Amino acid sequence: MPPMTSTDSDTPTDSAAPAEAVGPLIRGIAVLRRLTDAGGRQSLGDLARATELARSTVDRIVRTLERMGYLRLEGRDAVLTPGLMELGNAYLAAARLPGLLGPYADRLADRLDESVSIAVDDPDGVRFVHQATRRRALSLSFRIGDLLPAERTGPGPLFAADWPESRWTRWHEQRAADPEDGRFPAVPPRAGAGVDTFPARAAHAREQGWSLDDQLIEPGLVALALPVHDPAGRQVCAVSVVSHTSRHDADALRDAALPPLRETVAAMEQALRLPPPVPPPAAPAAALAGWTAASKQELGPEFVESLARGLTVLTAFGEGRAALPLTAVAQATGLPRATARRALITLDHLGYVAQDGKDFRPTTQVLALGFAPLSRLTLSQIAQPHLAALAEQVHESASLAVLDDTDIRYTARAATDRIMSVDITVGTRFPAHATSLGRVLLAGLPPQERDARLARAEPRALTRHTVTSTAELSTLVKEVDRQDYALVDQELEEGLRSVAVPVRDRTGQVVAAANLSTHTGRRSLEECRTALLPALRQAAARIEADLHTAGRFARITLR
Repeated sequence: MPPMTSTDSDTPTDSAAPAEAVGPLIRGIAVLRRLTDAGGRQSLGDLARATELARSTVDRIVRTLERMGYLRLEGRDAVLTPGLMELGNAYLAAARLPGLLGPYADRLADRLDESVSIAVDDPDGVRFVHQATRRRALSLSFRIGDLLPAERTGPGPLFAADWPESRWTRWHEQRAADPEDGRFPAVPPRAGAGVDTFPARAAHAREQGWSLDDQLIEPGLVALALPVHDPAGRQVCAVSVVSHTSRHDADALRDAALPPLRETVAAMEQALRLPPPVPPPAAPAAALAGWTAASKQELGPEFVESLARGLTVLTAFGEGRAALPLTAVAQATGLPRATARRALITLDHLGYVAQDGKDFRPTTQVLALGFAPLSRLTLSQIAQPHLAALAEQVHESASLAVLDDTDIRYTARAATDRIMSVDITVGTRFPAHATSLGRVLLAGLPPQERDARLARAEPRALTRHTVTSTAELSTLVKEVDRQDYALVDQELEEGLRSVAVPVRDRTGQVVAAANLSTHTGRRSLEECRTALLPALRQAAARIEADLHTAGRFARITLR
């Protein structure tokens, strides 16, 4: 059976599904696909209408996905959350391509000063799995997980060169059903673009070993692509160098980029000869299965256990676990063998796993479960719902900021409804030395850089409480580094008290700081430590968890 596409994902039931397929899993995936197609947000009513599911069914699916951390409810809208990216991360880790070949693409991008992409063949087109972009006014906006029509890309003809006749038939059927490229939200619609010349381009790619995209995606965009083969000679991905006609036309790009691109592909193919890594220790299997059982007991009929268990099966795969037999999947998830088997049958039917003998492996279709819209999130967007929940919990204003030379710059904000509240907006800048956010961010720097910024800051008094001595500030920042939080009392403004904690990325580097601000008349210093600090730390931990999941393979903008 062909995998579910954006066109058929709105079907609530599947008459062609195997008898042992899990219906709730099919319906839950249909909801996730519809949310993905909608850009990550849709009202519950529109979800019910689009999927043709009963509203009560949608409500139960949404409650289950919310419990799993895959979406949240904002009013009447369901919104995908970074937790869902763990499914796509499982596929990307299993495929090894971003982790193993990504650094080669990054170095090529630096060498050429052009964007470089790694893409894989997908039943519905071409899907990106790695991006190394350049910071320019005209820069590539595609993200990991984005699906593009094969005939409008550089990699497409390379993949099509190996297609069997059945795949060409499928492609013609898809083109006839969607002549306006409606299934590809990442690209502007261009009816018929590249369709007539696609077979000839595929034949040329087979003969030449490379392919050009001359403004088929959109005017001005050109790309050169080469295939990457594994030790068995199978094409596993394609690498593209992408430029703009203001810098290169298609022929000039080919002349400039083909030699270094060939060198990079040769190095990638050599890397693919390395043995796969030893699988890291998996999470305790009993905990995964036990969690779904506990959730069912707590939420009752509102929690669809078979949906949660079916999606959990996808997390069994990962680095060093590219293909697993049924027994290994059951062991990794803690699910009964029969339950894991039914989930795999369903996922195989829908195209999210493929079976090869006794082994199952995740497919590129897993990235269609929210990965592309979620990989576009910035750190401020990731943090915003957590700041809002924190502000509602403690009834104080919550903020996120980053370091900007010797200042801090606010990037996210959740204010409270009080007669007297802290009035700060996103984009506001303050001197780092006089704020709790700034001291946390300075504490996260290497000692030499920290001292250099303090010396460069030329601290000045903003209130009678502001510390301006560089030596005293250095001592205070070292103390912040030791205790992992900062509490600043009326140094920025009379009556303003704030406490801040760091937000760290996957490597442990401090990339932002979160804080709570209050008035001296509402909270004493001790109350800031005992009442506000624990809640703030919990919120920062939730921000970090989402950031770590989202940033495992995607580059998250820290703004």
